[in-house]
Amino acid sequence: MPKRLLTLTVNGRQRELLAADGALLIEVLRDDLGLTGTKRGCDGGECGACTVLVDDRPRLACSTLAHQVAGQQVETVESLATQGRLSRLQQAFHEKLGTQCGFCTPGMIMAAEGLLRQQSQPSAEQIKQALAGNLCRCTGYVKIIESVQAAADPLYEAMR
Repeated sequence: MPKRLLTLTVNGRQRELLAADGALLIEVLRDDLGLTGTKRGCDGGECGACTVLVDDRPRLACSTLAHQVAGQQVETVESLATQGRLSRLQQAFHEKLGTQCGFCTPGMIMAAEGLLRQQSQPSAEQIKQALAGNLCRCTGYVKIIESVQAAADPLYEAMR
C-alpha cells in the first residue's frame, strides 16, 4: 500500500510521519507514536476501548483512517495527566473505583472527557448516553458513572 506524509497534532504536539493510505488512527497512535494508552479491543467499532478525542469530540480510533484526521487535534488518554499528576477525571476514576481490570478505562475516560468539555455538569442520563458506545466486561457501570459525576462536581477538588 502506498505511503504518504501525514501531519497530525497529537496531544498538543505536531507530528509528521509516513503512513499508508489505509492506516488506521489506532495503528499510527500505538505503533508509530508509541501511545499505547489507546486500547485495541474489538477492531470493529463495537467496544469503545480505542476512543480518543478529535477536536474535543470522541472518535473511535479503530475505525478512523489516520489521514482523515490530518490537520485536526487528536488527544489520547496520555494527554490528560500533567507533570505526572492525574487529571480530575482520572483521579475520580481512581478514587471512586471506576476501573476494574482497566482495559476499557482509557476509552471510558476519553468519552467522559469529551462529554465534560461539552457539558460541565451532566446528568446521570447524559453520562450514560455519552458512554453508551463503551463496553466494560468487569463492572455494572455504576462506579464508572459515579466517577464521572464526581469529576463534574464543582466541590470535588475541595472534598479530596
